[in-house]
Amino acid sequence: MNLYTAPDPKSVERVNAEPVNARRNRQPLYAARKKVFPKRVQGRFRRFKWIVMLVTLAIYYLAPWIRWDRGPFAPDQAILVDLSSRRFFFFFIEIWPQEFYYVAGLLVMAGFGLFLVTSAVGRAWCGYACPQTVWVDLFLVVERAIEGDRNARMKLDAGPWTFDKLGKRLLKHSTWLVIGVLTGGAWVFYFADAPTLAKGLFTAGAPAVAYATVAILTSTTYVFGGLLREQVCTYMCPWPRIQGAMLDENSLVVTYNDWRGEQRSRHAKRAQAEGQAVGDCVDCNACVAVCPMGIDIRDGQQMECITCALCIDACDNVMDKIGKPRGLIAYATLSEYASNMNIATDEGRTPVQPARVRNPDGSFVDGIRHFNWRIIFRPRVVFYAVVWTGIGIAMLVHLSMRERLELNVVHDRNPQYVLESDGSIRNGYTLRVLNMVPSPRTIELTLSGIDGATMRIPELGKEEGRRFLIDAAPDAATTLKVFVTRKPTGDAVNEFLFSIEDAGHADRATYRAAFNAPGEAR
Repeated sequence: MNLYTAPDPKSVERVNAEPVNARRNRQPLYAARKKVFPKRVQGRFRRFKWIVMLVTLAIYYLAPWIRWDRGPFAPDQAILVDLSSRRFFFFFIEIWPQEFYYVAGLLVMAGFGLFLVTSAVGRAWCGYACPQTVWVDLFLVVERAIEGDRNARMKLDAGPWTFDKLGKRLLKHSTWLVIGVLTGGAWVFYFADAPTLAKGLFTAGAPAVAYATVAILTSTTYVFGGLLREQVCTYMCPWPRIQGAMLDENSLVVTYNDWRGEQRSRHAKRAQAEGQAVGDCVDCNACVAVCPMGIDIRDGQQMECITCALCIDACDNVMDKIGKPRGLIAYATLSEYASNMNIATDEGRTPVQPARVRNPDGSFVDGIRHFNWRIIFRPRVVFYAVVWTGIGIAMLVHLSMRERLELNVVHDRNPQYVLESDGSIRNGYTLRVLNMVPSPRTIELTLSGIDGATMRIPELGKEEGRRFLIDAAPDAATTLKVFVTRKPTGDAVNEFLFSIEDAGHADRATYRAAFNAPGEAR
């Protein structure tokens, strides 16, 4: 005899919420959009989303204003993509155009990072940190503050146009546009000195491309975050379709545990008195009302679900009210769910039987599986973590060991050599010395590997020699014209070395150059 009696759920209000994007309600591709009015909810996952939203928005809006002293010859903006000088600055790191492979490495890390997160905790990126999710949350904050919660917004939307409705809509959309302008403005600050550009934007002295960029990002933020919302995730983003390949039976996903929720009943005590099987779900629709994607998680896994877990908060609040254990909707793995369903349905031979999963006192039977954090550390996740970490360590090691002095040499093509009156042979070269530190340096240029040859640098005068001191501009490329003259010795030498060195910084670079002479292959 089952002594467990379900609490009466009469105290729980049933929300009249229709999952407009549920599979059973899905409209044709070109049908008009049905609006989603998410209800405000409180809980641990909602608090976590607030924290993520505040942190990500603070980083985005404030990062361009962080200063970083690199000396008098380099910009003092901590994060700067300097297109004019073709540099990328990130605090103490400076990336030159020829070092773009670091950016490629970061993109590879981002890809493996998404694989890692998805394999471990499902679409947590989509639910918490995706820019679309963050800005939609921000726009919803504005909408609720001006128009009210779900019922008030639905009533306002369905009602006739009045001065009150017009005023609220103008205020809401104006605020959205301000957020869009701030979003576009913050983006352009990453590509120029933020204080200088901000002054130029307000005084009409900024470049036209800055205004165009702000206008484009304002419109995209307004349209995507305010008007399209869940449609961006459903129809425009490829990740919902890709993430299926990243998930396995041990990935955490938001799950409705129908092995303990079915059969749903609004009148649990009456149903039990009549001998009916009653589950924990009271069919209050709270999970539907709070979903920003407009789906019903009780329909099972769906492409539209971004695993934001707001339905978990809503359901937990209901379970607290009626005195039932939390977790009817929870983060769970498919393997746990399948195992528990097998118990509840006698290996699929019967519908869900609540008596099979509960003891007479209401506790769960011993065979019921619950989430164990150790399941996250499985081979697939470890592989992604090792690859991700390995790429990061390799990039850091290479960054710490890279030379900050480079030499590029281009041989004159016309003429390839000149015969002097005394029989000497002269070749012309263009040397490009890259001083990749933000301070001036004195560089020693040396000629080696070719006997009887000297070089002359017109910028330094008419003196000839095999060793010269060059002043290299800070954080720039210094271009020099160099003539190498070789006396006739009878030895066939086709190659030699240009070497540059800064003993003070322990940097050195060499370049093997060709020396052309009459009758020699070239």
